[in-house]
Order: sequence, then C-alpha cells, then structure tokens
Amino acid sequence: MDYNELISIYQEFIYHGYDITEQDDCFKVVYNFETVGLTEFHPCWKLPKDGIVIGDPFFQEFVFSIGMVELISYWKAACPPLVRVECGYLSDDQIAWWKKLYYHGLGEFFYTNGIDTDMQRFMRIETPGAEAKRAFPAAGKLSGCMIPVGGGKDSIVSLHVLSTSGDTGENMCFMMNHRNSAFATALLAGYRPGSIYRPRRYLDPVIVELNRKGFLNGHTPLSALIAFAASMAAYLCGRQYVVLSNESSANEASVAGSDVNHQYSKSFEFEKDFAGYLDRYIPCGVKYFSLLRPLSELQIAAIFAGLKEYHQVFRSCNAGNAGTKFDTWCLDCSKCLFVVMILSPFLTDEQIKDIFRVNLLNSSSEKMKGYFEQLIGLHESKPFECVGSIDEINFALCLAVRKRLQRGEELPRLLAYYTSTPAYAKYRDCPNVYADYFDEVNLIPDQLKQYVRKCAQSCQW
Repeated sequence: MDYNELISIYQEFIYHGYDITEQDDCFKVVYNFETVGLTEFHPCWKLPKDGIVIGDPFFQEFVFSIGMVELISYWKAACPPLVRVECGYLSDDQIAWWKKLYYHGLGEFFYTNGIDTDMQRFMRIETPGAEAKRAFPAAGKLSGCMIPVGGGKDSIVSLHVLSTSGDTGENMCFMMNHRNSAFATALLAGYRPGSIYRPRRYLDPVIVELNRKGFLNGHTPLSALIAFAASMAAYLCGRQYVVLSNESSANEASVAGSDVNHQYSKSFEFEKDFAGYLDRYIPCGVKYFSLLRPLSELQIAAIFAGLKEYHQVFRSCNAGNAGTKFDTWCLDCSKCLFVVMILSPFLTDEQIKDIFRVNLLNSSSEKMKGYFEQLIGLHESKPFECVGSIDEINFALCLAVRKRLQRGEELPRLLAYYTSTPAYAKYRDCPNVYADYFDEVNLIPDQLKQYVRKCAQSCQW
C-alpha cells in the first residue's frame, strides 16, 4: 500500500496500556495498542516468576518500556503520524530519545519501502497524562552478569571471554524465544537450565494478516527490545551487568553514503543512548554494555574458529529459523554466506564443509554470487543482515585466498571469482590492521576489559 495514502487515512496510534496477570508458572503481560480506524493489537509476553513483584516501580517501568519498543512493530503497518501514549508520562527528553530510536531503528524499513521522511515529520508522540514520577527505591546490591545468547558465534565468544575471567558463578544467560542452538551453547559453556532466563514473546497474528493484505512491513530494532527485556531480567535476578556481544563492525551503515544501518540497535551509538536512559529513567543499578565492542567481526571469527566444541551447534541463520524451518542453516541466504566468508581464513574448506554440509564458497548459484558482490562492496548496499564491514570482509577473503594458494589448493569458485574483481586488486596488499585492533571507545568495566584484550591477542592469523 502507499505510505502517503495510509498516513492520510490512519492518523493516530494509541498505546492504551498493558495488563499483568499471574498464571501457574509465569506472569503474562498483554499489551493494548490501537491503530484508530483500523484495528487493535494485543501482543503478549510470558515472564518467569523470578523476582517479580507487580507493584515494584522498576518492574513497572521496564514493562512499560518494553511496550514502547513493541509498539513499533504494529505502528509500521500504517505509520500514523501521531502516537498517543496513554499509560505513562514521557518528558520532552524521553520523547526525543524514543523518536531517535524509532527513526534510526526503522531506517531500513523506510529505505526498502521507498518512504521519504525525516526525524521531525515521521511521527509525533504525545502523552496526555500529567507528569507523575515514580517513587523509585534505592538500587539494591547487584552482582554477576546477564548474557543474552542467541546461538551464534558472537555470544559464544562472549561466553568464552567471560569464562577466562575465572569468576562466572553468578552469571546467567538470557534467551528470548530461545532456539535449540542457544540452549546448547549455554549448556556447553557450563550454564545449568536454572541459570538461563527464558521469557516468551508472542506477536499478535493480526499484524501477519495485515501484511498479507499489503499493509507496510519491514525491519524493526529487535535488539532494543532485547536491551530492555534483558535489563529487566538482570534487575529481577539481581545481576549487575547486561553483557551484549555487539562488535565495532555493527557501526557501519548498510547503504553506502547514508545512515541506514540494519544493525542500528547494535551500534555503539544506541549502546551509549540506552545505558544513559537506564541510568536516568530506570535507575535500578543495572549496567548495559557490549563485551565485544572493542573487536572487529574478523577478530571474533578468529577467536571462534578455535572454539571447535561449538562448531556443530552454533547457528546464525535467520531464514533457517522461520516458517516451517527450525534452527538450521538454510544455505541459501546472505547471512549463511557471510558466516562462511568470515570464517574462511581460519578454517579449511573441509572444515567448512563439515560444519555446513556444503562449502558455499563453491556455489555456482547466481543468487549467491549476487550476495557475494554485495558483501564485498560492489553494490550500493550490503545485505540487510548482521554482517561485518566491507573492509574486513575483503581482508578476510584476501587472507583466505593467500592461505589456500600457499597450501597449493585449488580455490573454491567464489574465491576464484573474487581474484578477478576490483575489490581483490584494492585489498590484496593491505596490511593486517586487525591483529592488534582494539577500539578503546567502549563501556566495558575495567575488570573485564583485560580478558577481551587477551582473547583477541590469542588469535592465530
């Protein structure tokens, strides 16, 4: 459907509130949203009972804030220009904070739907109620880490880095709608089922029906949802740190010459903004940072390549966990290809085939070739996936080519093709700037930073 037509018909979206009910094994939170003149939406969450006191003002603020992120998945169907928040007060500074998250977090959505808008025009947020600040209690004593684990190589490397500190007894893992690979990696890392916090999130199926009818659809900032939910889990379970696994490469735009970034809510800009929001508006003592922020995606791949016990259980493919598929490598998407590409300098072709069943670098598919060209920067945009920077992908491929030629091996099809591209000519003689790379601009507590550096220095190049 046409964006301009939709915003002229549907002009108001309302966040009415939420209902919390206690069930036998969880607390159920049902959100109440409405696109006026179109439909209501009632997504829900089921939360483990650990630490929940319904009247706790910190808990209430987290539940409200999760709804503020959740609403964007339903607002985007018609993009009403006014959002009314009826269930809580937001200051002007908070409204500006949320608009920034929505605007940049929807950058890919605007781009792929051809929507021409800006920060001022795309939305107006109003909170009709009078200011009524919550009386927050003093922050309690917190300790240990809450570690979001998704089953991919990045969170595995974070689990590994933390294990080298020798002090993981109070740590817990966080998994929203967890997949088998996430649970398996946590168990391999030594975490018991009782130390894994597992909320469930349920979309309202009405949004799926609207998408079928042609209402607008696209990417939303899911990592912001995880930020609030994991921080709530940390508070409820008495953990001090929420430890993300976002690397410096997440800061790079997905579309050349723009600020459209598929990974905006994994960027350092969002990390700083979110940490500041917690401190100012939900001051429960929880601290939020990414343990891998000083590293590049290539360094993370180098560390992961040495963690062979995880090679058969990790999964990073989104398409392989959608529809009728569950927790597999689809072997037909840009994310699968990227993971193979970034690991290719550190694994042999046989090792790659052992993990993925096939070596995607040997693919003769035009579709894979197109993804390959996007990933090395031959097109306007990278694939809209969580992938590394163009510079490090090219350096990885040059290193992979060099090592195979040194071993006297025949290059797989896509690597052979790569040697004929202008990207190879540009990058093949570049020095290795990644071996000693460490971005000092991060939020990592000093007592943990040394372990990140030590793991990075242990990479075998």
